[in-house]
Amino acid sequence: MRIRWPHCERGMHSLRAKLTLANVALLALGIVAATAVSLMGMRYYLLNQVDAELNKTRQSLGGSLTMDQIDALGALAIVRDRFMPQHDEQARPDSILTAVDARGKPVALARFAPTDTQRALASAVDDPRALAAAADPHDIMVHGARYRATATRLADGTYILFASSTDALHHGMLKALKLDLAIGSLLLVLLAWLTMMSVSRRMRPLEDMVETSTAIAEGDLTRRVPSSHHPTQEVEQLRLALNSMLHQVESAHRTREHSAAQLRRFVADASHELRTPLSAIRGYLQLYDKGMLSDPDERKRAWERVLAETDRMGRLVDELLTLARLDQQPELRFRNVDVSRLVRDAAEDLRVQQPERPIKVAADGAVLVHADESGLRQVLGNLVGNVRTHTPEEVAVRLGVEREDGVVRLCVADEGPGLCEQDAARVFDRFFRAGGGAGSGLGLAIVQGVVEAHGGEVTVETAPGEGLQVTVTLPSRTAVRP
Repeated sequence: MRIRWPHCERGMHSLRAKLTLANVALLALGIVAATAVSLMGMRYYLLNQVDAELNKTRQSLGGSLTMDQIDALGALAIVRDRFMPQHDEQARPDSILTAVDARGKPVALARFAPTDTQRALASAVDDPRALAAAADPHDIMVHGARYRATATRLADGTYILFASSTDALHHGMLKALKLDLAIGSLLLVLLAWLTMMSVSRRMRPLEDMVETSTAIAEGDLTRRVPSSHHPTQEVEQLRLALNSMLHQVESAHRTREHSAAQLRRFVADASHELRTPLSAIRGYLQLYDKGMLSDPDERKRAWERVLAETDRMGRLVDELLTLARLDQQPELRFRNVDVSRLVRDAAEDLRVQQPERPIKVAADGAVLVHADESGLRQVLGNLVGNVRTHTPEEVAVRLGVEREDGVVRLCVADEGPGLCEQDAARVFDRFFRAGGGAGSGLGLAIVQGVVEAHGGEVTVETAPGEGLQVTVTLPSRTAVRP
């Protein structure tokens, strides 16, 4: 069954789109804020210039002058060309100057009758008195145009109104706004494109991770996430962590498969080993039940066979229980054990069982280790029993123990037929018997389990016709010098 993972959507809900929108939104806010600040600053600066000119003109005309003095002395000559249009056709002059009375009605100024523009200025100013009293000019509209206006009061009560157009200022600000928006839009488009390209390149390792995960989900446990050419630190850390996790998953899967296969083989071998004595016992019982064992000698022989097969099953069950306990990592009773004494005891047991076998023992003095004595006795017993079972009685056996480089080595070697390379590779497998020989095939498996429980290791050196040597090495941390 093929498992399909959802691919990265390239729509608005994808990570690319969200990152791009976030960057574009941040830049847009920055552009808007910068544009607003710059326009406000420009407007403040330009309006200050207009207001400064208006205040300067107001100060030059204000004071104790009257309208008659202005008319007689031509005091307005300095501003006539600038503030007083000579023709009404100029609908929107840059600057306007007009005189109004206390009621706000326009009057003739410097012998010039008020024009329409001057009347419009007078109409736009509701209260000349307040305008003259204000420190700063005010914004007004004259014929639909924007102006900044101020006023001054003459000695005879007449008010002079001054106004300067700000249309050019607002027109310039509008152009600046359009330019800023155009450049900002171009920058937003460029940023969006660059963000999409950068995010696509940065997210390529994540897509590789998705592809690898999909392949692993489909059964390919050997796949790993490849390294990118220019990885970021976070993505590289994620890749390394994911590959490490995948390696652990693969190892755990292989271990589980191996354990399951080993368990199936173990159950099959155990069933086979138990079936043989059970079949023999059942056969003898059936013979006895049918009365076919009428001769007392036959009944005695059958009873002896039943007891022998029962003992065989008992030994097999004991060995299986021993292996089960070793698999559960039992708590061993460690104490100082003289391995030399155990070797000599094992040699004496073998001499009693096989008096004709040549036995050489190299276990002089005391070699102490911190170990479980019963476990080491079982190791020696299984190794010696393996020699006794699988080699002729005239084959020489050598048992020895030595301390070297802080470790203790226990050796049991025979000069028997030895094993081929294939059999030597499986010698520690449970229920393995080279050539289908005698025994349960659990002896060396128990030896390996006990030694590993002590933190040591066991090795085999053999070749066809060169005998078999089993070496047990206990690590230096368990060795105690006498």
